Amino acid sequence: MYAIEVDNLTKIYGKGETAVTALQDATFKVKPGELVAILGPSGSGKTTLLTCIGLINEPTYGRVVIDGTIVADGGWHSSIDLKRMRREKLGFIFQAHNLIPFLTAQENVMVALEINGLTRNDAKRRSIELLNALNLGHRINNFPSALSGGESQRVAIARALANRPRVILADEPTAALDTENGKNVMDLLKKLAVENNSAIMVVTHDHRMVENFDRILEVSDGRIVGEQSIVDIN
Repeated sequence: MYAIEVDNLTKIYGKGETAVTALQDATFKVKPGELVAILGPSGSGKTTLLTCIGLINEPTYGRVVIDGTIVADGGWHSSIDLKRMRREKLGFIFQAHNLIPFLTAQENVMVALEINGLTRNDAKRRSIELLNALNLGHRINNFPSALSGGESQRVAIARALANRPRVILADEPTAALDTENGKNVMDLLKKLAVENNSAIMVVTHDHRMVENFDRILEVSDGRIVGEQSIVDIN
């Protein structure tokens, strides 16, 4: 079973003469354990594609299947609880981290677990496990203001992985990082894709990180204009 299946996915903003097609006829599949880049210039439709897959932006046309469940088919599928699907199947990593400033690193991870129904004690155990795995055990009681950019991004990754999602979606996760920290984040995502058997899609224009991916989808003017395997490139 594929973790992500997208068929003729289209997103149009507005109507009539003011209509803008941000994404048109995107079609692809992503396997569990696969790390896929969405590469293209600013305004090409990368983030629109990611937010449609992530159940944030409702598609105008086309089909989206997450972990075998049809979530969109010409708009959201009527039988789907989108909030529950996001909590249970999806993990999000954003460029700006979006950590809650008045919560510690551990509490930022715990909140995702408690929202999903874990008890406080179980959430504490899981958050410590994740932060230790990301070499942040010494930072669990630090607030975001005391963390470096790379550390904040790793906390955001821990939060995204908290509920063991089948799909992880990252929007420019290395854009604000230097080359070393950016590479560390991408190495970590690649490792987690394999270990957790998660499908990971990363929006980026950072060509420094291309070698970390299994496959690249090239997007231009709202269309997927190319698809390459890193094995083929190398």
